[in-house]
Amino acid sequence: MADGRGSRHHPRNLQGVLQMAIEAGSASDGPAPLEPMTNERMEFLRGAMSEVCKGQMDEVEQMRQCLDVLRGDECRERESEGEDEEEENERETALEMLSELCENLDNARDFMKLGGLDLCLSQCLRHHEAGIRWRAAHLIASCAQNMPEVQFHLLNQGALLTLLQLTDNDSNSTVRVKALYAVSCLVREQEAGLFNFLSHDGFSVLMRGMQSDSEKLRMKSAFLLLNLLNSHPEHKDTVLSMGMVQQLVSVLRTPHSSVHEHVLGALCCLVEDSPRGVSDCREPSLGLEELLKQRTQELRGQEESLEEMEFCERLRAACFQTRVQEDNAMDR
Repeated sequence: MADGRGSRHHPRNLQGVLQMAIEAGSASDGPAPLEPMTNERMEFLRGAMSEVCKGQMDEVEQMRQCLDVLRGDECRERESEGEDEEEENERETALEMLSELCENLDNARDFMKLGGLDLCLSQCLRHHEAGIRWRAAHLIASCAQNMPEVQFHLLNQGALLTLLQLTDNDSNSTVRVKALYAVSCLVREQEAGLFNFLSHDGFSVLMRGMQSDSEKLRMKSAFLLLNLLNSHPEHKDTVLSMGMVQQLVSVLRTPHSSVHEHVLGALCCLVEDSPRGVSDCREPSLGLEELLKQRTQELRGQEESLEEMEFCERLRAACFQTRVQEDNAMDR
């Protein structure tokens, strides 16, 4: 589940620091044997250890200071419009710094222990300023990604429902996109998160997201749907019972965009080993067969659209095999 983010694994003792120094200094020469430490080397390593610990404390202290800025919003009296804007800028900067710090796995855990996630849920996600809301959602995503301990904490605090509501209803498109990003970090490869997602009718939120006027939200909704169907095909019947095929085909009829590739991928998932999915796609009123034939012709020869073309052909073969064979024979 690792995604390449750094983890703050610092040496816990002098011997660990020595090993780190040896590995850093002789990486090209292979590992060097450990030798008894002289007093001079011992003093050097004590200094190095001090710097390591100082760096750790500096990051925790930075998080504390950022939280002080965010908590100040609860009790700070506003005296003028100019000061309101300045305070808002300070809070936005604090959230951005925290997001950067919490890309580090250990910092994300420490932020949770400092009460930062609870503050984001109770205050920042509900803030009247959209800039605070979307930055808080991004921070939650940064903390939750690949961190089961943080994910469980957020799920237990009801974070997923709040994020789904923001995805569905917020007036600001950036908030909706960032909230869905945080939802994704809580449900992908996370069984408890997926169960929570299903209990809050999350697939309906994705369906509505794909009908949004925000291109980014349509893209992220379609991508998450495709990912979940690939990872959890056992939920296909649930999705089909919602009329998802009809909704996805309606998206395909909108002006062509990169969203269509994910939509076609989701349709391929829904028809695979699913007679109901195939039957839904064959519904004459949808006109899917002709749409796929037309799309295949439009995409032919476009190297950047090879995957979308492949999805079209897979879907045609799964649902309209006889006519596909007739078309191929005519081409020859």
